[in-house]
Amino acid sequence: MKRTYFGTDGVRGPYGGPVINEQFAARLGEAAAHFAMARAGRPGNPARVLIGRDTRGSGWRLEQAVAAGLAAGGLSPAALGIVPTPAVAAAVLRERAILGVMITASHNPAGDNGIKFFDHQGLKFNDAGEAEIESLLPGEARGRELAAGIDSAAATHAGPLPRIDGLAAYLETTRSLLPPGALAGWRVALDTANGSTCATSPMVLRGFGATVDALGAEPDGKNINAGVGSEHPGKLAARVRETGAQIGIAHDGDGDRCILCDEHGAVLDGDEILTLLALHALNRRSLAADTLVVTVQSNLGVDAAVRAAGGRVERSAVGDRYVIEKMLATGATLGGESSGHVIFSDISRTGDGLVAALKVLEVMLETGRPLSELRKGLKKFPQATSSLRVREKLPLDALPPLSGEIAALERELGAEGRVLVRYSGTETKLRLLVEGPTAAAVKSGLARLDTAARQALEVV
Repeated sequence: MKRTYFGTDGVRGPYGGPVINEQFAARLGEAAAHFAMARAGRPGNPARVLIGRDTRGSGWRLEQAVAAGLAAGGLSPAALGIVPTPAVAAAVLRERAILGVMITASHNPAGDNGIKFFDHQGLKFNDAGEAEIESLLPGEARGRELAAGIDSAAATHAGPLPRIDGLAAYLETTRSLLPPGALAGWRVALDTANGSTCATSPMVLRGFGATVDALGAEPDGKNINAGVGSEHPGKLAARVRETGAQIGIAHDGDGDRCILCDEHGAVLDGDEILTLLALHALNRRSLAADTLVVTVQSNLGVDAAVRAAGGRVERSAVGDRYVIEKMLATGATLGGESSGHVIFSDISRTGDGLVAALKVLEVMLETGRPLSELRKGLKKFPQATSSLRVREKLPLDALPPLSGEIAALERELGAEGRVLVRYSGTETKLRLLVEGPTAAAVKSGLARLDTAARQALEVV
């Protein structure tokens, strides 16, 4: 069944647009409630659902709207407040909730927002589940009816939702990952993207004894991800160099990503983080199923490094929920994406930027080696990438200029490289990737793809 509204990570778009608005959020909430109740085998029996949000100014209104729909569908919604996305999954398990909801657009600009769902096991719904939710959407008139009371509630900024401590379970877990005082004498530069981790990550790191130099830690509802966070690591790199920090840590707006800087301010992406974690675990014979799960976006150098250490790499589609699906199928407990989603499924079943950072710190503590040395385990194949914002996501196989160029490049590169062309699941962008034996080859290949894409699609 085809999905219209859900992408790789929930429903997302500009706030106030045709999808991300109070009326649609209410409709989506009611549909999700009916879906969750049917899956739980308890139709008509009120059950708890937990709602978290990031720091976007539009989050409160969308929280109230989706709660109205959830309540209309027979659930009992409660608010977690501003929390990282992995904290929602943790709270669902602790509170034995039937459903978790996160209001966020992750790394997108402040003008966007979105809605993610977690089931009672702390897992995101699969494609079939999301398609079924879409099939249960009530009509637009129902959305207007459900959202009608939000303006009056907004006048006092105090909705009727009961509140639950959304951080207790999450903090209990993250505070257990290192020994007490493990980071005494450490200096950590931390960029929380003016988002959901502004309170949690500094608190946990300082609790282990670290001196934390924070940036991107003054959310105002409008500045989430604005020149800071995992998408913009330049300021973090500069802060590391200025302060002499042993490590720099950057999250995205909802805290499910981690990008690092070594002690020299050089940036490590998700592939480098995952590789050093996998190699460390393989060295200690503790990598479950000897397997690391990455996506089709990850560099081929990851495969080479893990194979050389006696492990194997499995690949999934792009999106951390596809990663966890592959992990569960293969018995792996470590997986993630080049974008910085890192999943330890024995800790959480979604990407968690703080857990990823703590696990890297654990490796540094155990080995006594700086991050600049640990990262050397990955020798990346030359890779070139770009993104084009397009007017419409037309089927790629129906665009001969582009599909023909892709096929030609694949023939030329053979086993020494690869080509990946796909639409973003969260934005109206076409993503291009070329890997090959030399930097010149991939640069030329990317230029050819770019030209073909511009001929085939309307780029805006």
